[in-house]
Amino acid sequence: MSTTTPRPPDPAPADGGAARVPAGVDVGQIVFAGLLAVAGVYLVVDASSLRIGFADPVGPRLFPYVIGGALIVLAAIWIVATLRGDRAEAEGGEDVDLDQRSDFVTVGKLAVVLAANVLLVDVLGWAVTGGLLFAGAAWALGSRTLVRDLLVGVALALASWYFFYVALGVPLTPGILDGIL
Repeated sequence: MSTTTPRPPDPAPADGGAARVPAGVDVGQIVFAGLLAVAGVYLVVDASSLRIGFADPVGPRLFPYVIGGALIVLAAIWIVATLRGDRAEAEGGEDVDLDQRSDFVTVGKLAVVLAANVLLVDVLGWAVTGGLLFAGAAWALGSRTLVRDLLVGVALALASWYFFYVALGVPLTPGILDGIL
């Protein structure tokens, strides 16, 4: 049998409690919910300036109105829940060592690989830079099988290039492989 010991009440603040946030309120959650509401209001206001085509039964405003309205409603629910004392549960199943420092070298490598892809995609084309992007990201994250990474990257890049071109009708830049693909 377990028993609980009642806690003594918190002492009153010296300033009389004016403009004090209750102990159970997470200010970070309220700030984030406020930013969510601002994004929702922006979507709704911006959508109202879209022009409607005469033959479009739904119109281009529907999607931003729905998403913006959902963001506003969710932000309001989140703020009310936070003010009532709801707090997010700590991650119990995630295998993260919080004492470990951030690995900015890996982040830097990934940023360089991504920047190189952005700069070279018009010249070399997606099929080449997509393969290099995959292999470079795998290398930055610790893979040591460069040939396999390049082969898998080129296969994925070619598959995505043909998917965009054939299935979606969106031509990605072929670059140096123009006429071959």
